[in-house]
Amino acid sequence: MGHVSTTSTTPSLPVPTHAARLREALLAADFTADGLLDLLGAQAYAALARSETVPALRATRGDSPLETLVRLFLLQRAVEHERAAAAVPLEEALADGWLVREDDTVYATVDVRPYGGPDGEDWFIVSDLGCAVGGAGGIGKKDEGVVLGVGGASTTLAGITVRKPVATALDLGTGSGIQALHAAQHATLVTATDLNPRALDFTRLTLALSGARGAELLEGSLFEPVDGDTYDLIVSNPPFVISPGAGLTYRDGGMGGDDLCRTLVQQAGERLNDGGYAQFLANWQHVEGEEWQDRLRSWVPRGCDAWIVQREVQDITQYTELWLRDSGEHRGDPDAYRRAYGRWLDEFEARKTKAIGFGWITLRKNPAVASGAVEPSIVLEEWPHPVEQPLGDTVRAHFERQDYLRGHDDAALLADRFVLAHEVVQEQVGLPGAEDPEHVLLRQNRGMRRATRVDHVAAGFAGVCDGTLSAGRILDAIGQITGEDPVMLRDRTPQAIRLLVEEGFLLPAQDGDGAGDVDGGTA
Repeated sequence: MGHVSTTSTTPSLPVPTHAARLREALLAADFTADGLLDLLGAQAYAALARSETVPALRATRGDSPLETLVRLFLLQRAVEHERAAAAVPLEEALADGWLVREDDTVYATVDVRPYGGPDGEDWFIVSDLGCAVGGAGGIGKKDEGVVLGVGGASTTLAGITVRKPVATALDLGTGSGIQALHAAQHATLVTATDLNPRALDFTRLTLALSGARGAELLEGSLFEPVDGDTYDLIVSNPPFVISPGAGLTYRDGGMGGDDLCRTLVQQAGERLNDGGYAQFLANWQHVEGEEWQDRLRSWVPRGCDAWIVQREVQDITQYTELWLRDSGEHRGDPDAYRRAYGRWLDEFEARKTKAIGFGWITLRKNPAVASGAVEPSIVLEEWPHPVEQPLGDTVRAHFERQDYLRGHDDAALLADRFVLAHEVVQEQVGLPGAEDPEHVLLRQNRGMRRATRVDHVAAGFAGVCDGTLSAGRILDAIGQITGEDPVMLRDRTPQAIRLLVEEGFLLPAQDGDGAGDVDGGTA
């Protein structure tokens, strides 16, 4: 998450002067995501993600460079001077401030965590000591300038982001720089902003130690630092937690309720170039007397299509307990904890908030929508089920299918050809031994992993879609086989075809798919 305050009592940070030399040493020791798994083993590796360090300490009792690096940068233990010198260019690391000498030992000043890029890149995320999510010290520092490492939210946003070559990308609220690092692989110019200057310094370290191009680093809140600039891609994992005050800047936005997320989404429209995407993680309130879909629909800026997916809903007690544990307040004075708990519930009661939703918001700037030529496509859905990351291509395909459906009325659908998407299977559900199934499911094994119930006509239709025949011709053939009136089939089936296309089960055939029959006949 990004930051909203410059106040910090944390120590000064390293400089990246000799980052290339340090990177060489890390790679030479196999201090990578794969190397860690090989060294620690699955159990110790998983325990480290739960902030349990004992198994990893036991696995690093040797004196190899890799074990030394794990102890220094992941477990944050002091190691002997000579042992450190065998693992890193010690004088440069000391001069740049990555390490500090104390008597005959050295210790790390920052957390350095190996991170595997989408194409096998060996990257490193730099954050405050003890503040890599799931790291050696866990979360719970109350220093409001603290900068976290990579957590589930960070990797989720990176996974859903549309990855295509672009000229400009903006990482708003950059934190330790993970989104900027991803964007640097496909954007000519990356701009990263944060209100906390320490976060910008960490982003600079993350990019340098990962061997990535540098980014334009700007200090400021929300879109203020970028003046009137526009972008092809905007990503943000903002401080979205809905809390009774701005306590921890990496998570608390300092605005009331879900106003920060709403403001961010509403202002993004005018910052996007035509065809550009803005993608966010967000929390939103479920308010008494209001549907959450209506609340989120009002956030979508003019001129944009939107796809909003609610992944999780927590009642206000679950939500309060989650974030009080995050800040470590459950480990302090019991009376203080109860008072804090009460403040959170008072805030929710005042706002008539009964639950909190979490999910993904994707906007796409559409000039046809901005001009009024077409109505915006605003899809809001609840999808708490497992998905297959990365989903960037799935997100882009969603908007492409919406464009297709807006441009094709029922007659045009019947005249077009379709192919069944890869990895779609059919399941028949019914009592054992029954002659006919009670219903038929089509299920995706990739992407969103959707499942949808269809009737026998839609199932038969989808099963023969190979791009050869138009939809109308297929329905005529189904009518001949089943004895159903083909005119009635043509009248009622386009709705089912639209649903299957919208959800990605059927795809419009491209040139080269099938024989090219485009005669859909008449309804």
